[in-house]
Amino acid sequence: MSLFLPKLNCKKDIDDVIKGVAEKVLVLRFGRDEDSVCLQLDEILSKTAHDLSNMASIYIVDVDKAPIYTRYFDISYIPSTVFFFNGQHMKVDYGSPDHTKFVGSFKTKQDFMDLIEVIYRGAMRGKMIVQSPIDPQNIPKYDLLYHGI
Repeated sequence: MSLFLPKLNCKKDIDDVIKGVAEKVLVLRFGRDEDSVCLQLDEILSKTAHDLSNMASIYIVDVDKAPIYTRYFDISYIPSTVFFFNGQHMKVDYGSPDHTKFVGSFKTKQDFMDLIEVIYRGAMRGKMIVQSPIDPQNIPKYDLLYHGI
């Protein structure tokens, strides 16, 4: 659990933040407080939150307390990180089949900071999808699971 990052505990809180954060990248980390990979990611997020405060607002969302968004973003692996800009969902091409979220933890603080900068600059130019600056070797690999097909 991150003591330094604000938590969103219900759908209304998440909706308010998505609508309310303007001219910054909104970072929503979906996961669980007791998960070791989530704790690793939370450490990276909390260490970079101050440095990125002009470009990003970072929030923690418990997947069990926001099941609507967990289903909406098809979060089957945790942690998953989703990005918004001015209420619009930002997509990132990581070289994987899913551009809607980053699954897993970032390897370094610099990877996360570079990604936020690319999303911010792309969003300021009106782009809805940007190319990931992260080295493909540092991006966790996973298979998409499709339920009920």
